Amino acid sequence: MSVAINIIGIFVFIGIAYLFSEDRKSIKWRPIVIVIALQLALAAFFIYSTIGRDAVMAAANGFTWLIKIANDGIAFALPDWLDNGVKGFAPNFVTSALLPILLIVPLFDILTYIGVLPFIIKWIGWGLSKITGQPRFESFFSVEMMFLGNTEVLAISKPQLNQMSSKRNFTLALMSMSCITASIIGAYAGMVPGEYVITAIPLNILGAIAISSILNPVEITEEEDIVAAGGMEENEEGKTVREPFFSFLGDSIIGAGKLIFIITITVIAFVALASLVNHIFALTGLHWLTLENILGVIMFPFAWLLGFTNPSDAFHISQLMGTKLVTNEFVVMLQIKDQILNSSGFWANRHATVAVTVFLTSFANFSTVGMIIGAFKGLVGKDKVEYISKRVPKMLLAGILVSLLSAAAAGLFAW
Repeated sequence: MSVAINIIGIFVFIGIAYLFSEDRKSIKWRPIVIVIALQLALAAFFIYSTIGRDAVMAAANGFTWLIKIANDGIAFALPDWLDNGVKGFAPNFVTSALLPILLIVPLFDILTYIGVLPFIIKWIGWGLSKITGQPRFESFFSVEMMFLGNTEVLAISKPQLNQMSSKRNFTLALMSMSCITASIIGAYAGMVPGEYVITAIPLNILGAIAISSILNPVEITEEEDIVAAGGMEENEEGKTVREPFFSFLGDSIIGAGKLIFIITITVIAFVALASLVNHIFALTGLHWLTLENILGVIMFPFAWLLGFTNPSDAFHISQLMGTKLVTNEFVVMLQIKDQILNSSGFWANRHATVAVTVFLTSFANFSTVGMIIGAFKGLVGKDKVEYISKRVPKMLLAGILVSLLSAAAAGLFAW
């Protein structure tokens, strides 16, 4: 029965997107069906097949290897933080998840600088466009944001954003809710199973294409289906130039430091605010009244549709899902880190581990909405910003539905 509910859930999530569509009559179902079929095929390959499992495990081990290398730099500057408790310290969230970002972000930036990532993105995007029938730029964008991050890709896409209609800009805003940044994979892999984190990336790419195509169907002409040039600096003579490598590398390292700082203060603030809300609720004398329980009630039907037919299991999952949406994925990953990595208790259930990890692996939360709107304000005209701002609830809905669709697709093959 649980498998049947899991399958029904996929149709329900698509149905919710249809219900809130901007233009139901203009939805092109053929490419959407192709995208969802491809998503299910990839989920089966990565979760169910031996070759697929070995591939994602190898990728996850690669990020674990990078984290171990990053520890050489951490040990040089902060040796006590990695001595496993001999002097009262032990590896923690900062050392195992955040500080390795100082290596991984520059590494991905170097791959971008020398053209490796742009080459990969170009051809995967081209392939997606051919297979799915989606506009070329939207296909490229869906791949780019999974490697580079939503606001970063929006920034380098400024020429394209200004050429495109407000409606197509809104499609990008919808898709941006479902991304992660490749440089953050190592941080996730330190808290939840890395192989399922990596599985979530292509599933989210395809889910973002499918859900945005339903929520905001757009029809463009062949002349409009272009990719504008951009992202390079120009010198005084108007020629494109590349920033000197070590200047570029320095900026990348500083950017990584800023990212660590942003994640740290965000996690501290959200955890503290959630605790404050719970303490205020406690003043009522109603011990069951907590933020987690309220969110659990709201998200309960969606957790049930992921195949968690046991009410207590579904409520536990729904609490985590709700907490992720109002805070961020780091807060929840920290809560379940020890249990999920040790496969203890509830997390001995592979379906739960796969579905929850895939659901968590995205930036879909309230704070991301603000980041995306802020990015558009600095890149496009007032009319386009207002068009997107009036549809903020659909941005959050898109992020939730993509996460649910990816979790349902992956969970379907993990029973």
